[in-house]
Amino acid sequence: MQNNLYNTIYNPDVLSCIANLSNDEVFTPPSIANKMLDMLPQELFSDPNTTFLDPACKSGVFLREIAKRLLKGLEKKIPNLQERTNHIFKKQLFGIAITELTSHLSRRSVYCSKTANGNYSVVDFDTVDGNIRFKSIEHVWHKGKCKFCGASKEMYSRGDEFESHAYEFIHIIKPEEIFNMKFDVIVSNPPYQLNDGGGTGSSAAPIYHLFIEQAKRLKPNYIVMIIPSRWMTGGKHLDEFRKAMLEDVHIEVLHDFINANECFPGTSIEGGVCYFKMNRFYAGECDISLHKSDGSVFRSRRYLKEGDGDIVIRDASVLSILGKVKSQSEASFSTIVSKRNPFNIVGNIEDFITTKVSSRKILCRYENKRQFLNLRNSVQIGRGKEVVSQYKLFISKADGAAGQLGNPIPARIIGKAEIAGPDTICSETFLCVYARTKKAAINIESYMRTKFFRLLVAIRKNKNMTHDTYRFVPMQDFSKPWTDAELYKKYKLTKDEIAFIEAMIKPME
Repeated sequence: MQNNLYNTIYNPDVLSCIANLSNDEVFTPPSIANKMLDMLPQELFSDPNTTFLDPACKSGVFLREIAKRLLKGLEKKIPNLQERTNHIFKKQLFGIAITELTSHLSRRSVYCSKTANGNYSVVDFDTVDGNIRFKSIEHVWHKGKCKFCGASKEMYSRGDEFESHAYEFIHIIKPEEIFNMKFDVIVSNPPYQLNDGGGTGSSAAPIYHLFIEQAKRLKPNYIVMIIPSRWMTGGKHLDEFRKAMLEDVHIEVLHDFINANECFPGTSIEGGVCYFKMNRFYAGECDISLHKSDGSVFRSRRYLKEGDGDIVIRDASVLSILGKVKSQSEASFSTIVSKRNPFNIVGNIEDFITTKVSSRKILCRYENKRQFLNLRNSVQIGRGKEVVSQYKLFISKADGAAGQLGNPIPARIIGKAEIAGPDTICSETFLCVYARTKKAAINIESYMRTKFFRLLVAIRKNKNMTHDTYRFVPMQDFSKPWTDAELYKKYKLTKDEIAFIEAMIKPME
């Protein structure tokens, strides 16, 4: 009777309908959880000794779906239903909830009771938690930030009445001591980021990589997780993590979704999401499936690290084009692109502008419009003084609306570059492209409008772009303007390569 209840009570499945906590703590739909579990060797679900851990339980969906597979897979080895149920829930399934609320939700999903020893629990545990625990712990502050996760003390040191988001799994030096046991499989959808005092959205500090690094310390046979894809090309504090992932030959399978809505309907996660399988018994190339926004899937088998590359090339279709560009050994366009906040002006734009006529102007986003405004003479310019009197171009450093390679198809990739004359600067919303003369600025702008240019930018694009985003773009002779036809001929692109660029990149008005 209990097993029948467990298999029929979720019709329709409430976990398919539940609202997300936020874009950083998203519930995994059962359909995605099962696709992730399908990557594992299915004999694991017929082995009474296999142990599973979800170190970031939110809805309990992973443990619930694993339980369903084990109940069926162990039917012959443990014929008695109650004995089989007791064995699975007490010996094989373990979870660490991210909040007290999600601990109740997870136990309700897995044990059919928010308390493991409740009257309606499918298993008679001795404790309230069962094997899905939640322990309220504190951040460890050092110089205003948590030394474990980097969270801002100002944001998260706020009293017992508020959730601290100090996740137990990544706030402990020896994670193996949580349950004092070895796990065969660690599967999860960890929280994605926390505010570290440096911004929100994609400017906040990621923490999902900390869950993966901690999981690896436990040395399981398999790790299966779903995380944002932005680690592949950039991301705050992710350089070392990306390097480790690129060099990890145990990543056997990777599914990369350009549009996160395909996995998490109703969410907006810039750069998409991916889920992967690490296999301790495997070493070799990775089976990569790129899921594009038009529903097509491009599959390739290759190492995540391409040559001396420092990012994951998400779409293998660009590899031949990139190879032809690199063979020319030309300087990088990134050498004439500034770093973040090119003139080191920080603060609310209202602090810097005035209706009083000034000889100097600033390009900014003001009242939701991109416009040049008069600048107070008293404003200090921290860097870039040598280019203030020259011609240059300003380009937005964050343009999510322009899309990315594969989402949408075609995508614009970057916004319009503004040609700026002498005595102009820009706010931190923009990057500066150095041109020196008006003629060079006009010719650079013609190059930036080409589909060829924007495809090479797209390979490295994250929401917040830097000068490094332009690293794959080669420099040209800017004594003349450029067209796509000239660039296709110069780099000896094939008809198929040209067709790919034309299909993926939108004409720029």
